Amino acid sequence: MLSKKDVQYIESKGITITQVKKQIERIKNGMSYSNLIAAANIGSGIERYNEQEIQDLVNLYETKQNSLNIVKFVPASGAATRMFKFLFEFLNHFNPKKETIETYAKRYNDNLIKTFFLRLEEFPFYNEVLSKAKTINPNFEKLSKEENYFEFVKTMLYENGLNYSFFPKGLLSFHKYETEIVTAFHEHLLESTLYASTNNKSDLHFTVSEKHHPYFNSELNKIKDRLEQKTNTAFNVSFSYQKGETETIALTTNNNICRNDDDSILFRPAGHGALLENLNDLNSDLVFIKNIDNIVVFNKNKKISKYKKLIAGALIQAQEQAFSFLHKLDEETATEKDMLSMAMFLSKKMNVSILDEFDDLTSEKKKQYLIDKLNRPIRVCGMVKNEGEPGGGPFWVKDENDEISLQIVEFAQIDIKNIEQAEIVKNATHFNPTDLVCGTKNYKGEKFNLLNFVDPEAAFITKKTQNGADIQALELPGLWNGSMAHWNTIFVEIPVETFNPVKTVNDLLKPEHQA
Repeated sequence: MLSKKDVQYIESKGITITQVKKQIERIKNGMSYSNLIAAANIGSGIERYNEQEIQDLVNLYETKQNSLNIVKFVPASGAATRMFKFLFEFLNHFNPKKETIETYAKRYNDNLIKTFFLRLEEFPFYNEVLSKAKTINPNFEKLSKEENYFEFVKTMLYENGLNYSFFPKGLLSFHKYETEIVTAFHEHLLESTLYASTNNKSDLHFTVSEKHHPYFNSELNKIKDRLEQKTNTAFNVSFSYQKGETETIALTTNNNICRNDDDSILFRPAGHGALLENLNDLNSDLVFIKNIDNIVVFNKNKKISKYKKLIAGALIQAQEQAFSFLHKLDEETATEKDMLSMAMFLSKKMNVSILDEFDDLTSEKKKQYLIDKLNRPIRVCGMVKNEGEPGGGPFWVKDENDEISLQIVEFAQIDIKNIEQAEIVKNATHFNPTDLVCGTKNYKGEKFNLLNFVDPEAAFITKKTQNGADIQALELPGLWNGSMAHWNTIFVEIPVETFNPVKTVNDLLKPEHQA
């Protein structure tokens, strides 16, 4: 039951009572799992290009690049806390007066901590943390080795030190060059000049949390002029937050409404699917999407940036053909033979399952069917060979209307207890590195309303804790999962070298993050 005060609070957030009731029902009814038909692979849902084909698509993109409005969209709102999980455990369980790092690592079977201290001086933030630790503790150099390590980590993570766990990944020291130490945010600006700039101008959009926004602005002001001179590129950087109206209600494990200490209803951020609203607000011909932590040092970036141009070229090629067909359908000049070609294009290039009865439809119904299937946003997603990394993957999926489509499916969306579904997952050859380019305008140059192409059934129900109590939280369909379920989709194989996320702080020691 909702009180009058509840109703006022809900409406103040821009959320409707109907939405809240639907969210409650969704959590109570449980999660809808994806119905996997098969894993997408080379020849069945994933394109593999030879070197000549790659170069041709790169050239196509480069010839069109300066005539397009391009933006690089970077989700960057997450705090870096999870990067330091093993270090927080170290602070909680290690006693520097009673044991060594070696005995601690053995006791907890923690190889991460051994690597962290063994290669401590290689981290880009080493000197900054060391200097701060000595400032905080004047006796630092008189401490034992174990106490030094303990103080070093405390200085890194705690609020009275550098407070790294508060900051987003994008603002941490990521890479160390001969003359400077730079953040992931800095690297994304630099990277945009390699493939996402037009006429010496780069547009970038970062989704950030409101509390971090001033820090991003400060970093931008610090680096912008110098980077513009260095790259001869003008940077137009914008920011947005997850919108309050995208937050979702939380329930207790007994399906009661979860409340804050002041008795107000607990609403939570609804995962990266909430960013569809932010993406929908952009008005660009081409949108590159890439996570903030998947960024390498610049000299290595130059080698792999051609694969961004590859997927953009594949998008332009498909988009131009789709637009040509749509104009023909508009002008009433399409013959039966033309419409058959369009159906073949949808099937072979856009991975759309064509209606069995298509051949039996009247010309008018064929036309309407083709317009509906062709006139949609297009995404081209890079896919890398599966080498055991966690995350979603490309699959053929059947929906509740028995329509089969190509989708990116997260592990949480799969009923892994189902033997048939588990077998399909086991046979998957590729996974999703979140490296995609989107065409969000139609053949008339008008912006699609991306909210019209979502599969609401692809929402996630997750278990979280709030003030020590277990709760059930609802996440909106993922940005590149259910939020793009009804887009036209092309998957392209790209090298695994393009995927270099920083999930733990030790990932910064990998060669891709070393200048």
